[in-house]
Amino acid sequence: MTSDTDRRRRVLVVDDHEIVRLGIRQLISTESDLIVCGEAATAEEALTLSRTSLPDLAIVDLCLDTTPGLELVRQLHEASPELPVLVLSMHDEALFAERAIRAGARGYIMKKGAIVGLVHAIREVLSGRVYASERVSQALLRGLGDTGASQRDPLGGLTDRELEVFEMIGRGISTATIAGNLGLSIKTIETYRSNIKQKLNLRDATELIRVAVTRTLQM
Repeated sequence: MTSDTDRRRRVLVVDDHEIVRLGIRQLISTESDLIVCGEAATAEEALTLSRTSLPDLAIVDLCLDTTPGLELVRQLHEASPELPVLVLSMHDEALFAERAIRAGARGYIMKKGAIVGLVHAIREVLSGRVYASERVSQALLRGLGDTGASQRDPLGGLTDRELEVFEMIGRGISTATIAGNLGLSIKTIETYRSNIKQKLNLRDATELIRVAVTRTLQM
């Protein structure tokens, strides 16, 4: 005999802020067809729980302490291609939504709209559809590389990896630690730093850090 709990769709929540995980859990607990089956604060925990807690969907924040969210989306997609990922983030969708979907996510919703839209987004993704805002959906349908906002924003010209490195610089993470977190060499990270400075017309490392800190606080 199947219980009500067994019939619920299982959701894995990945966010490094306990208060956010609590809010999502409470929101989902009001839905009779959904249940939180696991919570993770790190990429390592998320990858483990994606195998052991048998989720039907993973909600992933893009800003984790050690691993960039886009990298985790890629890792989850590679490890469990059948597991749909819904990104829930404070990051501007103009810069990150299409990147997240290219990385393997099936949906993107900003945290400022989560109270009203999160459950709907979960159900859309669980139904096999891609969930995104109207402006992102239109950009994807047109096959554009960037939305209008990202075309106006110099950060839109960075590659996914360069944007990840830029964000980690802005969070005060050292080159050696960035290399370790991404599984790359220090020399490779230094090359990314050089590319970022060139693309953003920054004079030196000091200006790179200043701009990265300022922009990361705005993301």
